[in-house]
Amino acid sequence: MLRDKNLVPLSRQHQHALALCVRLDRALQGGEVDGKAWSEEIRQIFAQEVATHFAAEEKVVFPAAAAFPGLHPLVEELLAEHANLRDLFTRATAATLDVNSLRSFVNQLSSHIRKEERQLFEELQQVMTAAEFTRVGKALEDALADASTSCILPNEATRLRPRT
Repeated sequence: MLRDKNLVPLSRQHQHALALCVRLDRALQGGEVDGKAWSEEIRQIFAQEVATHFAAEEKVVFPAAAAFPGLHPLVEELLAEHANLRDLFTRATAATLDVNSLRSFVNQLSSHIRKEERQLFEELQQVMTAAEFTRVGKALEDALADASTSCILPNEATRLRPRT
């Protein structure tokens, strides 16, 4: 289903985070993990985009979704995942994640994003009116005003290299 224009800013941020997941997963598969470099990149993406993204979802999208009884359990699940992901981001930026924890980070973050895109956003587009989406879109615009609008560029140690 085509994404409602009012949710597109969140979906773009989801793409940025998924790109991080793909790059980190490939690095893990290739055994090329510079923990310090990855920690710095994860810190940057959290500071510049993810922290504001989570706050916007929690302030705007989740309350709008929770107004529909059928979505309440999903919202509760997503809130719990945000808490867990915040902890993982904190641990990653403190360079306290080992290779297995970095794999878990990738799996949990990508799974969470897909759940929001494939379940929450799809369901919202089925139950919300155009007027409700317009209100959500305006509130999201305000809530995301401080987020970066560009994707973090990988540094030398986290840039994917062509496979030989």
